[in-house]
Amino acid sequence: MTSAVTSDKSARPGYGQLLRTPGALGFVLPGFAARLPFGMLTISILLLVQHTTGSYGSAGIVAAVTGISMALSAPLMGIFTDRYGQSAVLVPVVLAHAAAVTGLAALALADANVWVLALAAVPAGASVPQVGPMVRARWAARLEGSPLLPTAAAFESVTDEFTFVVGPVLATALCTGVHPAAGLVTEATLTLLGGLLFAARRASQPTTHAASATGEKRAFALSHPGLRVLIFAFLGIGAVFGGMQVSLAAFSNEIGNPGANGLLYGVFAAGNMIAGIAMGAVAWKIGPRRRLILGYAGLTAAASVLWAANSVIVLGALGLVVGLFIAPALITGYTMVEQLVPANARTEAFTWLTGSIAFGQAIAVILAGRLTDAHGSSYGFLVPMAATALALATLLALRAKLAPKPAKAPSRIVNASASSATASAPGAEAAGPVGVRPAAAPSQAPRNRVNERGMGHRVPVTVD
Repeated sequence: MTSAVTSDKSARPGYGQLLRTPGALGFVLPGFAARLPFGMLTISILLLVQHTTGSYGSAGIVAAVTGISMALSAPLMGIFTDRYGQSAVLVPVVLAHAAAVTGLAALALADANVWVLALAAVPAGASVPQVGPMVRARWAARLEGSPLLPTAAAFESVTDEFTFVVGPVLATALCTGVHPAAGLVTEATLTLLGGLLFAARRASQPTTHAASATGEKRAFALSHPGLRVLIFAFLGIGAVFGGMQVSLAAFSNEIGNPGANGLLYGVFAAGNMIAGIAMGAVAWKIGPRRRLILGYAGLTAAASVLWAANSVIVLGALGLVVGLFIAPALITGYTMVEQLVPANARTEAFTWLTGSIAFGQAIAVILAGRLTDAHGSSYGFLVPMAATALALATLLALRAKLAPKPAKAPSRIVNASASSATASAPGAEAAGPVGVRPAAAPSQAPRNRVNERGMGHRVPVTVD
């Protein structure tokens, strides 16, 4: 699929211009409906399993297994999507996910052992449809070479954050106000319906890349070193999400105000959304690599002082700052995929990044949970600090890997017959630049001219 947008350097990128891209709303709206349930899955599992087992520890194990299974299966799903197409992969995946989540809910209501539930969580997590990366791949195909691409990345980040805010609220209301299993049942239903609707929008999906035109084997996204560096960065971002979820809840319980957890996490998420909106409205003059490192340095600095917060106001302010720095790092990382990974592996690349966030989040939930149980919420906040510091060190050490590969210069065509004739003629002038044919004298018709039907002899010459 070729780009449908012409790059206009003078146009100021913005959300209005982005959404006026031909065919954009046709996949943006179904894409939002298909990934809204993603924000409901973890909290629905936590609330249901805690209700049936009476243990937050058991609920955390099942939720973590779900997240890790999703992180491990996401890249494989991306590989199949690049090779066979989005619709071919998405339809069976959403059917499998609906069945797996329904089975997990049934086992929980039947008071199954926690290890049985953890085993059932594997297919539930592994079958989470990667709609977000699929939407990003459609934007990349539509906007290739356009200055609107960073705006699209910002728009997707804001959309993701909105689902992470609305999804848990909806799931909590269903689990506490309707039935403990209502959150999972709704998640499975919305995933099925939204996924099928998105899959039906075939016109905007990128072309498949089973093999290149020259018969060359397709390279996997992970073979590109720049993507491997981004994966480390996104693991740190996932650790911020996981560490904040556990530590904010523990802090709220410690001060005797459990309801403050929703407020604190809402402020943190609001910072992410505000920064994401701003990122898409700015025409950046700083290159993406520098932008990523500066944003990540700010994120590391903000996460490093969370442990010292001793009041709701202070923690809320620090959480807001952390959220403000997440969006620049997240959005810039997704934008750099276009420069670092070829089009035939981009969906796979996006799933590696999304899976890295989920994996980092799952590990951080386990580590922060153990630290807060043993020492309190202040120790739980050390997990985001350590993870972002390690990721920043990796970015600085391997920043050269994030430089985009130079584009291959286009081949130029020369008239070999005319060139040789000119070169061999007595008194001929020195040859001009390669690939440039000297202009014929007005009084002399050019000889050996190549006509429109291809007669004559053309030799391709690559010019650096």
